[in-house]
Amino acid sequence: MTIEEQISRFKRGFPWLRIMAPATPERGIEVHDEGSLDKISSYGETANVAGKVKFVPASGAASRMFKDIFAGMEHTNDSVRRLTAEIDRFAFYDPAVFGTPVAGSFRDCTRTARLLLTDEGLGYGGKPKGVLKFHRYPSETRTAFAEHLVEGQAYMRNPGDEVNLIFTISPEHKHLFEAALDEVQTEYEKRYGVRYNVSFTYQDPATNTIAVNMNNEPFLCDDGSQLFRPAGHGALIYNLNSVEEELVSIKNIDNVAVERLLPVTALYKKVLIGRALELRDTIFGYLRSMDKGLSWDLVNEVEKWLDDVLCISFDSLPTKLEERAAVLRSKLDRPIRVCGMVRNLGEPGGGPFIIKGEDGSTSLQILEGAQINKEDAGSASAFAHSTHFNPVDIICCLRDYKGRRFDLLKHVDHNTGFISFKSHQGRELKALELPGLWNGAMSDWNTLFVEVPIDTFNPVKVVLDLLREAHQN
Repeated sequence: MTIEEQISRFKRGFPWLRIMAPATPERGIEVHDEGSLDKISSYGETANVAGKVKFVPASGAASRMFKDIFAGMEHTNDSVRRLTAEIDRFAFYDPAVFGTPVAGSFRDCTRTARLLLTDEGLGYGGKPKGVLKFHRYPSETRTAFAEHLVEGQAYMRNPGDEVNLIFTISPEHKHLFEAALDEVQTEYEKRYGVRYNVSFTYQDPATNTIAVNMNNEPFLCDDGSQLFRPAGHGALIYNLNSVEEELVSIKNIDNVAVERLLPVTALYKKVLIGRALELRDTIFGYLRSMDKGLSWDLVNEVEKWLDDVLCISFDSLPTKLEERAAVLRSKLDRPIRVCGMVRNLGEPGGGPFIIKGEDGSTSLQILEGAQINKEDAGSASAFAHSTHFNPVDIICCLRDYKGRRFDLLKHVDHNTGFISFKSHQGRELKALELPGLWNGAMSDWNTLFVEVPIDTFNPVKVVLDLLREAHQN
């Protein structure tokens, strides 16, 4: 998109999506009983796969995680008071830095905040979230990055016990992640009997978008230059498009728990993998059958399966056999994603919905609140009756039935970005977000939603979240 096209998008906005209904266990979200979990996970462990990799978006700085603590460096607030009172419960606590309760230093809240965030102490305010110490164990402390290595060995092993991981990071933080890897790789490979293949990738600066002021004119910095900003996680579809492996697990850097919760996390990851590969093999079977010859029985079966399993239905279809088959084939022959969905207990996150596209067909999509027209009665009702949200727990299959890699950039809905409001140098601005990685960037994928338990979702959005049970031993 050129600068002119981006500014035009600010002016005209993005069209609202046509929401037909929330995806629920009644239609749109699979709920599996305990008796079926082992069977599904076993399918994933025995199916042929051309390589597996764990893909972890990890480029975010921790500044948002410490927003309240930054504020507390000047004027003490409740967040800084609790941080100070319970500082020794955090994995990053070091008495050599923060002092001890006996010395009374815990009572100095603003000093505690400075020691945590600035180079006077740990300097966490300027580091990426992935290299911060999240969890304390009897003989070690672990960063969020390290916990993803531990997770990966539990459900993403390739032949030869190799575990492939890709972390999307900012170039200026590469040395911090490399140091975090060097600190644990040899020990973890010995402890878990694996070999880690870790690579780092960067969000392409070419995907940055221009910022505008409230009048939709280019935002000018104090030095007179135009401001360009990273265009959200949707830009990572370019990184995902270069992945060689067939099966990809996507999970955010901050969504990890202490190792005692790993069994339930690994089980449901294996369930998502199993369902993804079952879905893949069913689709591949239909496509190969179509290659061999068309019949109305086959076409009708495919049409019913798309509706029953993927919530893909049509206002109308061609009456001729070959033409109808071509429409159905276009829906089958696409990348696949299976997304874990958690019961909505008030956590932030995108929600699962059934929407109608421009071609008149329905599909399962993940929508953010900013993409939902609350002024429309039907959309507002669907939002109000949504039962689940997306914790970014996704398994993807990236090859077609002939073993070729899909070009993921051909499956992006460019009308599903959104405009957000930010500030820079004390002034308000509008920012253009590309279609989100698990929203519009995957809009034209075959999508399946599967319920997973809340125990598998343990994000750290603010530093005090590390005091939750899932992050304490």
